[in-house]
Order: sequence, then C-alpha cells, then structure tokens
Amino acid sequence: MEYIYSLALFTVASSVTPGPNNILVMTSAVNFGVNRSLPVFFGICVGFALMLLLVGIGFGQVFELFPNLHTIIKIIGVLYLLYLAWAVANSSSDIESKKQQKPLTFLNGALFQWVNAKAWIVATGAVAAFTASGNEHLFQVILVASTFLVLSFPSVGIWLIFGSWLKKYLKSKRNQKIFSLTMASLLVVSVLPVLGELVVKFS
Repeated sequence: MEYIYSLALFTVASSVTPGPNNILVMTSAVNFGVNRSLPVFFGICVGFALMLLLVGIGFGQVFELFPNLHTIIKIIGVLYLLYLAWAVANSSSDIESKKQQKPLTFLNGALFQWVNAKAWIVATGAVAAFTASGNEHLFQVILVASTFLVLSFPSVGIWLIFGSWLKKYLKSKRNQKIFSLTMASLLVVSVLPVLGELVVKFS
C-alpha cells in the first residue's frame, strides 16, 4: 500500500508542477478557452502515459540482460528527481509566451512529450524508482503508466480550467515561490521510500 501512495504522490507532484506541458495547456486555455484546448490536453495526458510505457518496456528488456543495471538507473533516476525538485524550488513560472494562431491538436500534444526534457526526466525516474527487475517489471510499468494516465488528467486539468486565474496568481513572485517550494517538497517526499530502499540495500 505504501508503494501505491508513494507512486500516487509522485505522479500528482510531478504532473502538477510547473513545466512545459502545463504551461502549454494553460497558455492554450487563456488564448482559446477550455473547449478548444481539450485536444492538446488529452494529447499530453495520453501521450505521456504512452511514452512512459514504451520507455518502461525498453528498460525491461535491458534489465533482463543486465540485472544490476536496474539499481544503477534507480539511483540515477532518484538523483534526477531530486535535481528536478531543486530546480523547481529555485525557479519561477514564466507563463508569458507568444500567442498561437490556432490551438494545438491531440497529435501535437502527444508528440511534444518526446522533445520535452521534463517528460524524459519524469518518465525515466518513475520507471527506475517504481519498478523492479524480473517477472513483475512489465506489470509495474503498466501500473505506473496507468497511474499517470488517470492522475495526470486532474493534475494537468487544473492548469486547463484555471489557466486565467493561475496566470494572474503566479505573476506574484511571492506566490510563485510558495507554489514552487510546495511542489518541490512533494517531489522530495515522494522519493523518500526509494531512498530508504537504497540505503537498506547498501547498508
């Protein structure tokens, strides 16, 4: 049960954190409204889950050949996520962007994941931190991808529905800092069980 709670917490924290996906959705909602932004919103949520699934399956094949590599990647993944938390805590949300001429499509949102640096960090970190090598790997990859698919809709949806309000709210440097520190803290908390597992493994 602790695994599910930790995974859910990590999913929400990483999905709702300011980043390219959320900024894209929010800007689209501000420029075109909620209804016309639904295609790119769905594309982002579904596209990331699919990307995570494919990345996870690829890792699984490598882990079968090099079992010890899983621990190494788990360590790297945790370090990436801690770095992401640090970057979020020390960054502000630059929500200003050039206006688009027309809203992006479902395919635009899905394909955007493959060039989104944060998506790669989160995907590789999630697979490394919340899966194990062996027979359970595929099931865990599917579980992680499914969790992101379900929880990313409300997490990213906040930026879609409240785009205009968030834009005004995050113009305040103080509010940006509070929001960023909160999200960074959630990311750190979400990887604590994995850190504990690694400490036990090497102790």
